[in-house]
Amino acid sequence: MRSMLAGFTTRGRAFVAAGAAAGVLGLGLGQRTLLSIGGVLIILPVLCVLAASRTRYRISWARTITPPRVPAGHTASVSIQLDNVSRLPTGLLLAEDTVPYSIGSRPRFILDRIEPGGTRRLSYPIQPDHRGKFPIGPLHVRVADAFGLAKVGSTAAPAVTMVVTPAVTALPHTALAGSWLGEGDARASTAAAAGEDDVVPRAYRDGDELRRVHWRSTARYGELIVRREEQRWRNRAVLFLDTRLGGHGGRGPASSFEYAVSAAASIGVHLAREEMDTEFVTDAGKAVAPGSFEDGLLDTLAVIRPSRNASLSSGLAQLSGDTSGLFIVIAGHLTAGQARELAAARRASGPAMALLLAVSTWTADRPGVAATGETDEAAKVLTAAGWRVATVTADMPLSVAWDVLNRAHLAHGGPAGKATGPAAGATPAASAVAGVAMGAASTAAPAGGPPAGAAPPTGSGANR
Repeated sequence: MRSMLAGFTTRGRAFVAAGAAAGVLGLGLGQRTLLSIGGVLIILPVLCVLAASRTRYRISWARTITPPRVPAGHTASVSIQLDNVSRLPTGLLLAEDTVPYSIGSRPRFILDRIEPGGTRRLSYPIQPDHRGKFPIGPLHVRVADAFGLAKVGSTAAPAVTMVVTPAVTALPHTALAGSWLGEGDARASTAAAAGEDDVVPRAYRDGDELRRVHWRSTARYGELIVRREEQRWRNRAVLFLDTRLGGHGGRGPASSFEYAVSAAASIGVHLAREEMDTEFVTDAGKAVAPGSFEDGLLDTLAVIRPSRNASLSSGLAQLSGDTSGLFIVIAGHLTAGQARELAAARRASGPAMALLLAVSTWTADRPGVAATGETDEAAKVLTAAGWRVATVTADMPLSVAWDVLNRAHLAHGGPAGKATGPAAGATPAASAVAGVAMGAASTAAPAGGPPAGAAPPTGSGANR
């Protein structure tokens, strides 16, 4: 009886209630006609439920989400294919898909009928606003009668997981000092600095191909110089993310933590697409995920949460001391002691850079104005250790912060490693560029070429 009542629609329940009322009145007033009407009103929904429940058909399903991994704020398309694999046509079908309330409303569809062997496709867009992993489904299909008095439900297309990654910003291609992201002389010089073997041109020998002649070195030394066989250099990088709850401020998507996660996703994807051999580490330790680095990074960042750690020690202790290459840190609020600990953890060769978040700007009324001296101590410690440092405020786009970190030494015609102060009335972006603390000039390689007596350059871009 309870299952039958559950099969009534709102209209069906209204028919049953009206029929019961008419039957009671008919009995009380002795009106057989009214009693008959009440009986019809009750029997009709019951017959509709019995007919819907006895419907024999089978439906197969297939669900796809395109793309399966989508950045927050972007739109994905959910497509469901229903196939009637029975020999009977279906009746009126009501389909409702299950979508988490936090990312959208439940889509509903009405299908008149599906002929034997027929196919119907259902699709709808979905636009999640925040990162995470969300179950999409299951799809609930109900068989309804022509009068809309009954519905008998079944479940099809079980749930699948949709991965919503942090927002990923496309970053410009830049040549990072001490490492290379692309081609040219920087590639060869980096390999030599990292200790790779066989990077020096040699004298011409009989049988060497003319296309391997290094004309720049030939003109310099007065004899034919050829490039050795090119090697496949491995670019190494470590991306470190500060996830300490106490090191960040703000709430929800507008917090400094979410900005840091989005920055880590954007920089990590950028390095992966530049074919860098990258490792992702947080203050809790190494983040290891199966598959390619880009996929593993995005899957990890989709569900990452602030940690309860008070320091960066746990993560820094897992850094490889003998791995050279690029080291990029995205940090929340750092004390001078924590900055010294971070600088000391970098024991290998290669450039080190840090994005320091001015956390107060994520909680202040004016997002472009940081608390006085908030990042000064940490920036001074890291700069003195040879790091390149950029201070980031809440209103600074990540693309601007990345450009500041890589090119601020060219701003205002200043020397490498030095940034001038902001002018009065400067825009937030200009003030951010001017407020960056860059690495010490003494640590930068001279631009005038190798010192006297050094071996000539080599590599894929050496003869350019």
